[in-house]
Amino acid sequence: MHKHVLLTGLWLLLWLALGPAAAQTRATLSGTVQDATSGETLTGATVRVRELRGVGTGANAYGFYSLTVPVGTYTLEASFVGYAAQTRTLTLTGSQRVDFKLQPGGSQLNEVVVTGRSADANISKAQMGVEQLDMKQVAKVPVLFGERDIIKTLTLLPGIKTAGEGSSGFSVRGGAVDQNLILLDEAPVYNASHLLGFFSTFNADAIKDVTVYKGGMPAQYGGRLSSVVDIRMRDGNNQALHGSGGIGLIASRLALEGPIVKGKGSFLVTGRRTYADVFLKLSRNETTRNSSLYFYDLNAKANYAFDARNRLYFSGYLGRDALGLNNTFGQYYGNKTATLRYNHLFSDRLFSNTSLIFSKYDYEIDIASNDQNFSIISKIQDLNLKQDFEYTASATQTLRFGAQAIYHTITPGHVVADASSSVNATADRTNYSLETAAYLSHEWQAAPRLNFTSGLRLSGFSLLGPGTYSTYDAAGTVLSSTTYPSGQFLKTYLRLEPRLAASYQLSEAATVKASYARNAQNLHLLSNSSTSLPTDMYVPTTFNVQPEAADQVSLGYYRTLGPDKTYTLTVETYYKALRNQIDYRDGTSLRGNFDVEGSLLYGRGRAYGIEFLLRKDLGRLTGWLGYTLSKSQRQFAEINGGAWFNARQDRPHDVSVVAIYQATPKWSFSGTFLASTGNAVTYPVGKYQVAGQVVSYYGARNADRLPAYVRLDVGATYEKPHQEGHRWRSSWTFSVYNLLGRENPYSITFETNPNDASKTQALQTALFRQVPSATYNFSF
Repeated sequence: MHKHVLLTGLWLLLWLALGPAAAQTRATLSGTVQDATSGETLTGATVRVRELRGVGTGANAYGFYSLTVPVGTYTLEASFVGYAAQTRTLTLTGSQRVDFKLQPGGSQLNEVVVTGRSADANISKAQMGVEQLDMKQVAKVPVLFGERDIIKTLTLLPGIKTAGEGSSGFSVRGGAVDQNLILLDEAPVYNASHLLGFFSTFNADAIKDVTVYKGGMPAQYGGRLSSVVDIRMRDGNNQALHGSGGIGLIASRLALEGPIVKGKGSFLVTGRRTYADVFLKLSRNETTRNSSLYFYDLNAKANYAFDARNRLYFSGYLGRDALGLNNTFGQYYGNKTATLRYNHLFSDRLFSNTSLIFSKYDYEIDIASNDQNFSIISKIQDLNLKQDFEYTASATQTLRFGAQAIYHTITPGHVVADASSSVNATADRTNYSLETAAYLSHEWQAAPRLNFTSGLRLSGFSLLGPGTYSTYDAAGTVLSSTTYPSGQFLKTYLRLEPRLAASYQLSEAATVKASYARNAQNLHLLSNSSTSLPTDMYVPTTFNVQPEAADQVSLGYYRTLGPDKTYTLTVETYYKALRNQIDYRDGTSLRGNFDVEGSLLYGRGRAYGIEFLLRKDLGRLTGWLGYTLSKSQRQFAEINGGAWFNARQDRPHDVSVVAIYQATPKWSFSGTFLASTGNAVTYPVGKYQVAGQVVSYYGARNADRLPAYVRLDVGATYEKPHQEGHRWRSSWTFSVYNLLGRENPYSITFETNPNDASKTQALQTALFRQVPSATYNFSF
């Protein structure tokens, strides 16, 4: 024992003695990488030392980079896809700050760039299951009514599947729609849909980049089992005042950005609104005139650099949907987020970001008919404090560590009614909880071809008072209820979540990777629908509802093809084991069920598959071909006799093709093709009568399927030639959604055949055939 203490002390003294001398032979290069024309930071830009093979780094989410290398004379190069590379030759005798301002264009000026991610990054980094979208790509992809849609574009990638026609919900690698963490400037967005799922919450004019992690997510992310969608808003132009917008068939949008102080701070404000309700006012029908059907959203962001080491950011989002019928029915829902962030450089190696985050999602349903005057109200609200550090230990090692605490306020849904209503009011069952986490992540280039990313996340969840909670018997009947006072910690869960990823570079063009990740989830979405609806209910982990958990292992092969790395091939296979999954007892309805925990069942799940992605990122023709072969199943002792059954999001086959062709400087054409197995559903297999009423008898859970989903969309963009000396630019975008006119099923219902009561007929509802659209876009 004493020997070990003595040796440790000697090593410590030796490090203290030699540390300063060693530090004198090394120095740190740090700075930011920005767009020279707008001042926007370039997340993921590569900075490398030409003379040192394999020595380089990527700029973080705020454009900051740090490299520690031996003193000497070097050529430092910064590059980013779609920009001209920039080099600096310098003699390094001590730490220096070197900022880069890259000019758009370069050798790729006339080429369509699909992604802002360098092909080399997927070869050299250990991270698996990550995809990035560039907003130039999203602008070209044809979508419903011509509204650029981030979520719909993500579902064109392998492993990410839409929840169904007319839904913005999506499933990642067999997970449920609530197992995806969607962040807008670090603020959680709990419902990412407008107009019941036909459009997503995010106005593309406000977004800089989108990163999705399908598995093996870094340790700084947590709280969901399947994926993270990290969406970053643009900072705004800090050089000059600019505006942009668009006028479409169903919605219009406008954006304004400019400097607060030139070169030091900027602002961005965007707005979007539909105007279907304007046309309703023109109707001769009084009921139609008094109805409402619209959504709007507003984005705002501002930032200011006090000096080279301190910068403050503020960003916010406000969105609302309104669907009303002649003052007798109304449904209103929306999101609010606000993020205040402070960046500070403690040293050239230590970067800090402190965030204070607010997020709220709520919905309200109003019914005023005869004596039934009541409202149903539900909300989830978060207040989040988050601290992140990034420390560059050396040219081959980077540490990230931090902590966060989220205070949740959740109202699962309650009825508010006055004394004259025939509907009884229900108790407000608002609950409170505290979610905490601390993490440590280590990126290490162990050898020129070998990279590791390891991490550990400790997550905690505490149920807080005040609140009323029940206990149940095996049949779900309430045995007792207890009301707890404010200020008490009622129940606490702790979970360790290890993460590990490794990559080995077989050659300059090929890499193999492996990863493992464990995730825990303490917020759960309850829904009877096969798609995501705004009226679905969130419930927290409680005495009865346990934290969900998932373990995922992945293997992958990555290769660049062609002399200029024009193509990239990605093949990933995965297996995901899920625990404490939630389902419902047969016959459960969530409507009016305000003590829903008694109807819940708990089981396990498994999902596995293989994903293929072939991309072409450069040239006049760009796009990708994706294919997923997968399986997703669940097992509950009380369902299907305890046998495994298909999850509702199980789709064994999924094919997507995206193509964008720049025919001339004025015209570009695009198309997407999707084909997939239909969702798993449960059909009736018989019927019987109870008190003269016909009741359907349903077969095994999710043993049937909707018809296969097939859709072809096409689009064209015309860029009006820009006149020298004029700031006004404009373009037209034309598209046809579902060109083939295939009636993909939105739902299938069963009813008694009116001509023969002994028979049952199936009725399929389809939402769209061909939907043409045109949008006029402008900027100044």
